[in-house]
Amino acid sequence: MDDFPSFSLDGRTALVTGAARGLGRAIALALAHAGADVALGLRDPSTAGDLPDAIEALGRRPLPLAMDVLDLTQVRDAVDRAAAEFGHLDILVNNAGLGPANPAERVTEADYDLTFDVNVKGLFFASQAAARVMIGQGSGRIVNLSSQAGFVAIPDEAIYCTTKAAIAHLTKCLAIEWGRHGITVNAVAPTFVRTPGTEPDLADPAFRADVVERIAALHRIGEPADVTGAVVYLASPAASLVTGTTLLVDGGWTAR
Repeated sequence: MDDFPSFSLDGRTALVTGAARGLGRAIALALAHAGADVALGLRDPSTAGDLPDAIEALGRRPLPLAMDVLDLTQVRDAVDRAAAEFGHLDILVNNAGLGPANPAERVTEADYDLTFDVNVKGLFFASQAAARVMIGQGSGRIVNLSSQAGFVAIPDEAIYCTTKAAIAHLTKCLAIEWGRHGITVNAVAPTFVRTPGTEPDLADPAFRADVVERIAALHRIGEPADVTGAVVYLASPAASLVTGTTLLVDGGWTAR
């Protein structure tokens, strides 16, 4: 047997939603490092900062795009522009998401709608727009960001947890529908990862100690590279027979 798995993304193009900071930024850089040109889906294009320069420094082409996932016209336009500018669109990473914490009895309709609109509705319609391009190509990779919160209950996060569970199941549904077109659809479900968004919570010693204890096997906070490695794998030729799967990157939290 002479075939060996390839994790290279040379010649591929990708679009990452919510790319301005945190995991989105890390994913965009990891895809570029693996060889892909990367379109950056940004709610506000001015927030790209030095990310385009960092991608260029890796020898790849960046493409900042206005892409507020609450604006479906922007979503479709961003996907179409990425495909037009690059000539094809091989990878979509649905990273944009939010989760305002609130006890269930205090959740407002506005918070409920916003969380579902960003985490589920925006993800679905970005996937739909990308799939229309990928169906024409006969191939594509879609990677969704779910969460361990879609598999375990977390206090004060009822709506966020529900959206992340929905993403895991939607991933299966889309994989079954679009597999015949050569499109794989998978998800990554991280534990708490050290990013600017989690820093305030992890700065609380009691909260951090509880999280480390619950990450039952490895007992450490996740780093962005723990997640980006999973995304690159699912986007790569090495994962060509993997679809409909949610890969937990949780250090053993859900195994407990």
